[in-house]
Amino acid sequence: MTNLPTLNDVREEYDFLDSDDRYRLLIDLGQTLDDMPEALKTDATLVRGCSASVWVYPTQLDDSRLHFLADSNAAITKGIIALVLLAVQDRAPADILATDISDELKTFDLKNQLSSNRTQGIPNMIALIRETAERLA
Repeated sequence: MTNLPTLNDVREEYDFLDSDDRYRLLIDLGQTLDDMPEALKTDATLVRGCSASVWVYPTQLDDSRLHFLADSNAAITKGIIALVLLAVQDRAPADILATDISDELKTFDLKNQLSSNRTQGIPNMIALIRETAERLA
């Protein structure tokens, strides 16, 4: 996830798109995720409660900021992960804990834009990110 747009930039673009183009935006955003090595896609990194397979693996940068590797076997779900990560990627654990990720995503209205199958795992993704930040704060 290098040279990524900000969450606000994505939000502004998303607001002007129809539903089909919103899907395309999410798919494109998912393609910006750093490649996650297959060896990291294990039961330990699998996010529970997602209809698609979703893996999230936290890494810590030299200055203690958190960088998450993530992947999914579904393109839209991968885009949702990328959207979630835009709110927290490469930030210090304390900054992540101070961020209300659900609130940051609220304006995307994902629950009404996407099927419940696509969004049911978002709280679990957020919980995993927060638990990691708490552990390392």
